[in-house]
Amino acid sequence: MHDIRAIRENPQGFDAAITRRGLAPISAQILDIDAARRASIAAAEEAQAERNAASKEVGAAKAAGDQARFEQLRALVAEKKELIARLEDEARTGDARLNDLLMSLPNLPLDEVPAGADEADNVEMHRWGTPRDFAFAPAEHYALPAVQSGMDFETASKLSGARFVVLRGAVARLHRALAQFMLDTHITDNGLTEVNAPVLVREEMMYGTGQLPKFGEDSYQTRDGWWLIPTSEVTLTNTVAGTMLEAADLPRRMTAHSLCFRSEAGSAGRDTAGMLRQHQFEKVEMVSITHPQQSRDELDRMTRCAEGILERLDLPYRTVVLCTGDMGFGAQRTHDIEVWLPGQNSYREISSVSLCGDFQARRMNARFRPEGGGKPEFVHTLNGSGLAVGRCLIAVLENGQQEDGSVALPQALAPWLGGKSVLSAQGELI
Repeated sequence: MHDIRAIRENPQGFDAAITRRGLAPISAQILDIDAARRASIAAAEEAQAERNAASKEVGAAKAAGDQARFEQLRALVAEKKELIARLEDEARTGDARLNDLLMSLPNLPLDEVPAGADEADNVEMHRWGTPRDFAFAPAEHYALPAVQSGMDFETASKLSGARFVVLRGAVARLHRALAQFMLDTHITDNGLTEVNAPVLVREEMMYGTGQLPKFGEDSYQTRDGWWLIPTSEVTLTNTVAGTMLEAADLPRRMTAHSLCFRSEAGSAGRDTAGMLRQHQFEKVEMVSITHPQQSRDELDRMTRCAEGILERLDLPYRTVVLCTGDMGFGAQRTHDIEVWLPGQNSYREISSVSLCGDFQARRMNARFRPEGGGKPEFVHTLNGSGLAVGRCLIAVLENGQQEDGSVALPQALAPWLGGKSVLSAQGELI
């Protein structure tokens, strides 16, 4: 959410930044609503002062036996009461209009973010690893002999419909091993605190991280009003909602492995084959709550945490900074990490790490007390995948596929697979 005071102080700067997100200048509309709201508040306060003064005089007029003055003042008090109620109602309506408008606007990009319209304008930061040369035509994950018995889309469709999968046997174990490997690496090596939180949240939690109101159609809501989380960014970030932290407690770094649910409303017809884009999937998420002066460095640190997972798994990747037209709603700057999928002969997103500044903190009212005193400030929030488990499974399978139909597995996973390092063509760990 945006700071109305900052918009009042520099409307031209706000418009310049919002137009970089592909939107029309809107500060004039915001300030008109704000001015009307503030005028109603000021008029209500003035009317209240006049009513209070008249109320004091009512008793004096009655005590003096001045009936005409008494009736006049009593009528004035009643008139001011009605006026105050009307003005306060106008102010509340203005508050709601202003809040709804500000809540609907995306975050402003940092000046360093490259301008652009869509993913074609994203800028590559670096690459790691070299895509393997295959002596045969590499297949996509769902076509590999090694996964035929362990990746069941037909049964999933019977159970739940399209874009679900049933994993069995060694493939299910490999999927679980990847999640455990990611979690343990983030906890032991990267210093994150593990959190196990609900996947059902109140509506205000979805507002707090920006999933609502704009992206309601992309998520699932229960009949009781709870929302299924599209990512544990929602739960992890909202652990500090309405909280006053101490500066010494920052940064607060968390990780969670959770189920995630997305309707994929905006991706009809995309990636329908295999398990690249599912309604239900698992992700290991990272969230950091930081001091404003630490947040930009924290973005780079979190990016390295995610990249490090791929490097340990020996999976080639590239990292790009998203342009202004491709960034998510709540982001000031985003780094996408794209893993190499030989079956598609392309890099595909496996992690998105975003700096949100105080955008989410204002929506959640999450603040901290500066060291040495001073006015409380809003914290900065960051989030990122570390990594998407299903997509990592796809990358491991496709990059490790062998001509005989088996899959050579990364050595880094051996401790979580009982020392096994190959998924045979028959779907067994050996």
